[in-house]
Amino acid sequence: MDNKQPLYAHLSMFAACAIWGLMAPLGKDAMNNGLDGPSMVMIRVMGGAILFWIASLFTQHEHVPLKHVFTFAGAAVFGIVCNQCGFTIGLSFTSPINASIVTTSMPIFAMLLAALILKEPLTSKKVLGVFMGCSGALMLILTSATHASDKVGDIRGDLCCLGAQFSYALYLSLFNKFIKQYSVFTVNKWMFLWATIILMPLVGPHTFTMVSGSLSTKTLLETAYVVFFGTFVGYILIIKAQKVLRPTVVSVYNYVQPIVAVAVSVMTGIGIMKWSHALAIILVFSGVTLVTKSKSRHDIEAK
Repeated sequence: MDNKQPLYAHLSMFAACAIWGLMAPLGKDAMNNGLDGPSMVMIRVMGGAILFWIASLFTQHEHVPLKHVFTFAGAAVFGIVCNQCGFTIGLSFTSPINASIVTTSMPIFAMLLAALILKEPLTSKKVLGVFMGCSGALMLILTSATHASDKVGDIRGDLCCLGAQFSYALYLSLFNKFIKQYSVFTVNKWMFLWATIILMPLVGPHTFTMVSGSLSTKTLLETAYVVFFGTFVGYILIIKAQKVLRPTVVSVYNYVQPIVAVAVSVMTGIGIMKWSHALAIILVFSGVTLVTKSKSRHDIEAK
């Protein structure tokens, strides 16, 4: 392996998580000024499909059998449609701080699904990690239920964002081995194309109505950031990094997202940081750390 590969992988992972951390407050501001959750999802998915198909023209062609083309449709449902709809629509209700904190819970869902689907062992460390992570998420939800504010949090948005993490964890459990057969551009061009086909009849007309209205330059630039950096660049960086870094290392980088989101949200006034957020961050981070450091079935069998 090239000695520079690990360094590039770490830089790619950090950049992807920083991009997504900034995407939460910028996407929230765009949805406060001209767009709504469904239209943002449609624009993001369709924009991603266009960019990945254009990029694939300049990369090595990979033959995809017809049965795999339809398998990509199933992967798109959980990995993009449900995931992005849940997160983006959730973000339109809740604060970017809450949304970014909830995204770090994905490894916990992945662990639970791995135990159910892949028969991974449940250790005491994993159970404690899940308990701590769930406690942090529950604290956010209860705080949101009390305040019901898009600056402090809204229970509808928090639950949508949690559902998005569950959907992506399910996607990883069901399709992780399948997507590793193809390059990042092949995987994403087919998944985003299927996501566009699925969403178009549902929210396409509504989105075109929203876009045809007068949108400010600021809203257009924020939306462009979500599509180009938050979708196209972010997906390329993280998949490139995942080919080199261990899953536990990748999970640690999830912590970058809420740090960036909290800092930008508080500075711009889009979100308000409360003591409950700080405690929730500690609980969720600690829970994810325990889960990712626990031994897998492969580790136990090797030992």
